[in-house]
Amino acid sequence: MNLLPAARLMALLLPAALGLAAGLPAAAFAQGFAAYISPPRFEVQAEAGKPLRQVLEIQHVGQQKGSYRVYTADWTFNADNSVSFSTELAPDSCRPWVAIERRELSIEPGARYRYRFEISPPPGTPPRECRFALMVEGLDPAKVQGAISFPVGGRIGVIVYAAIGGAAPQLSIATTQVTAVNGKPTATLDVRNSGNAHGRLEGFVNGTDAAGQRFEMSPADLPILPGETRRVALSPVPEDGKTAPEIRFPLSVKGSLEWGANRLPLDARFAP
Repeated sequence: MNLLPAARLMALLLPAALGLAAGLPAAAFAQGFAAYISPPRFEVQAEAGKPLRQVLEIQHVGQQKGSYRVYTADWTFNADNSVSFSTELAPDSCRPWVAIERRELSIEPGARYRYRFEISPPPGTPPRECRFALMVEGLDPAKVQGAISFPVGGRIGVIVYAAIGGAAPQLSIATTQVTAVNGKPTATLDVRNSGNAHGRLEGFVNGTDAAGQRFEMSPADLPILPGETRRVALSPVPEDGKTAPEIRFPLSVKGSLEWGANRLPLDARFAP
């Protein structure tokens, strides 16, 4: 397989519907963009001096043959949990270690394409996390309705996390508070990561509100990047076929959350 050095690829970034890092189904799909992408993210282990090959599956679901461009990008996870992408190399970017199979491809209607890429950390690379995005961008021409022409292309960003040399997160809860999320008071945790790879809180804890309601609660599926503190919402888990209950504060929460094989005890009272 002849792979192209990804750091040499440059492309105009179109308005995007993005397969982001958190809370996504097994495949990502963008409106006006006739492709399913699987998996929506990669979380892999790599070793310095050893290439690691991975496969991304692209399924074209349009009625005509689809044309796509694939390239890499650096990305930033913003404080509001949005993601910004850039094709310019970020400081300490690991994209020069990444090689991709090809720049452009065409896929027949209903067909799947297994797209290969490699990560090759140089020998002697200290433990760290390599993070980048694989961007899959539609190249089909604009549709015309009457006198109006509009683009139907879009792009999906698949986030790749490669932990090199045993890099790992180290999560702790810095503070707890009630924060307005989408206009509603919400129990939130400020989670600090003092490790050298991203981590995520998982699991369930027990909540009891001022009305005596009892319910299970779980944290939002957000990555906490090395060296950052990220605010993570803690929300009731709805029962099958029901909406999540409205919380009447103050709220008491007890139990343990998880990150990897580690447990993070939580015994807190949330009051506006």
